[in-house]
Amino acid sequence: MGAHSAVWQGYVDSSLMGSGQFDKAAILSHDLSGTEAYSPGFTISADELKGLAAAFADNGVAMGQGIKVGGEKFVSIRADERSLYGKKGKEGIVVVRAKSCVMIAHHPETVQTPNAATVVENLVDYINKY
Repeated sequence: MGAHSAVWQGYVDSSLMGSGQFDKAAILSHDLSGTEAYSPGFTISADELKGLAAAFADNGVAMGQGIKVGGEKFVSIRADERSLYGKKGKEGIVVVRAKSCVMIAHHPETVQTPNAATVVENLVDYINKY
């Protein structure tokens, strides 16, 4: 693991998982070519990475087809050039693009999507300053 990955793992462990809002989280490379850091057992396939890239490139794709992450499919509730939010029942996924990476976090039924999204959006705003 390179120095960069260790920094990203710190963000996954303390900023995302440590927030208490999420049960799974990962940080993807900026170009969505791979995973930089992740919580244990949270894997995102190459096809899912391509799907996320397509969703960011064309928001209509996300809204029409939903988003697939970690083997689960979510109905899109927001899609723009920065953020993708999805719901599956009361669970949700929040994907936010920073300048240097893409943050992705999954929240359980006990957490409201807007609260979860605020954590990720604020973290991306913080990272984008540097």
